[in-house]
Amino acid sequence: MSTLLTDSSATAATPGPEPTPVPVGRVAVVAHRKKVLGGGLDELRSRLRGAGVEDLLWYEVPKSRKAPKKVRKALKEGAELIFVWGGDGMVQRCADALAGSDTTLAILPAGTANLLATNLGIPADLPEALQIGLTGPRRAIDLGRLNGEHFAVMAGAGFDGEMIRDADRELKDKLGRLAYVWTGLRHVRSETTRLRITVDGDEWFDGEASCVLFGNVGTVTGGIPAFDDARPDDGCLEVGVATASGVLEWARTLGQMAVGRSDESPFVRITRGRKIDVRFAEPMTYELDGGARDRVKRLKARVVPAGLTLCVPERRP
Repeated sequence: MSTLLTDSSATAATPGPEPTPVPVGRVAVVAHRKKVLGGGLDELRSRLRGAGVEDLLWYEVPKSRKAPKKVRKALKEGAELIFVWGGDGMVQRCADALAGSDTTLAILPAGTANLLATNLGIPADLPEALQIGLTGPRRAIDLGRLNGEHFAVMAGAGFDGEMIRDADRELKDKLGRLAYVWTGLRHVRSETTRLRITVDGDEWFDGEASCVLFGNVGTVTGGIPAFDDARPDDGCLEVGVATASGVLEWARTLGQMAVGRSDESPFVRITRGRKIDVRFAEPMTYELDGGARDRVKRLKARVVPAGLTLCVPERRP
């Protein structure tokens, strides 16, 4: 066991809160080396050392899809707390590897969207996010599992999947969140697709739609408040279908989401459940937490109650 000790000399160069002394187990960092937050990974290492974290495991990856291997290695080395440096795609990959384990995940939001961090109230500020990881309360949240892979924020197919697929790495590096707006505008004229959805064994939707979403939290891609009643620890997944097609209908739909409840839009239907099965008339691109996947004709989703333990702020948002 390591004991955290404050060291003012280690943090004097960059003002910020110093970690409060608290006993922790073995700590690991899994970082996307191309992401930036505060003074970067050098500042993170300095602050961890200054906080008295001596038994530190350190892993850097060039792409988020290489992170699960490092997480599994950290677990074998006995890590009890893993700091994940990156965006939602990085967090999703790490959460997938950590699902069902006793190891706690702490988010250092260095990505483009950071939707999970935003929903949980974790700021894009390195000293504060580090403080939360070292001293904040631990909270078990649900995960979704879609076609064999876990997600923490959302997943979807149709308009949503196509939008995220086209917002490639270069475009997101240049435009940040605006990349999703830019690519979204290119897909608002997309045609609808026939799909059938069953929720907990009962048919819920059968018709034409442009998008289907699964949500574990309220705010999704682009900062859109899609699921007004979502909670990440209620043992259910939110399920939403959008039937909007064309610029005018999508403008009305997104406008309603921005100023009121999503389910009050005539082009949106929302429910919740534990097991969801979606069948498409033709293959559709799907995504998990902002990461595009292949085209499929079927999605099988289920909730994993209390599947992941996270470090959260003292005061829940």
